[in-house]
Amino acid sequence: MDGLKHEIAVVRKSLFDKELLNNNYKEIEQLEDDDNPGFLEEVFDSFWSNSTQLLASIEEDMYKAPPDYISMDKNLHQLKGSSASVGANKIRITVDIIRECLKEENLEIAKGSLRTLKMEHTTLKFKLDDYFQLLKQLGAAGH
Repeated sequence: MDGLKHEIAVVRKSLFDKELLNNNYKEIEQLEDDDNPGFLEEVFDSFWSNSTQLLASIEEDMYKAPPDYISMDKNLHQLKGSSASVGANKIRITVDIIRECLKEENLEIAKGSLRTLKMEHTTLKFKLDDYFQLLKQLGAAGH
C-alpha cells in the first residue's frame, strides 16, 4: 500500500508541476471527506459534461460562415469561469488566449488555439481519470 500512496503522491504532484491544476483544485479537494466521498470526482464529472458541450458549441460557432463571435465569447466566458473554479489551469489560460485572438479578429490563430484547448481538455481528463482510479484503489485497500 505504501507503493500506491507514493504513486498517488507522484501523480498529484505532476498535475501541479505541469500546471494542469492550480490551488482552486486544492480548495475543492479539501471539501471531500468521509461524509462526502467521491465529491471531487462528482465535481469533475459535471465539469467534463459541461465543458465538452461548450467546446462543441465554440467549435461550431468558430467554423460557421460567418463565425458567431457573440456566441463564442459567451461560451468561452462560461468555460473560463468553470475551469477557473475547478482549478483547470491550462484550460483557463488557453481560453484567455482564444478570447484575446477573437477580440483582435485573428480567427486563424483562434482556431489553432482551439485545437490546443481541446488537447489540454483531453489530457487533463485522462490524467485525472487515472488519478481518481488510484484514489479508488487506495480506498478499496482501506487507506
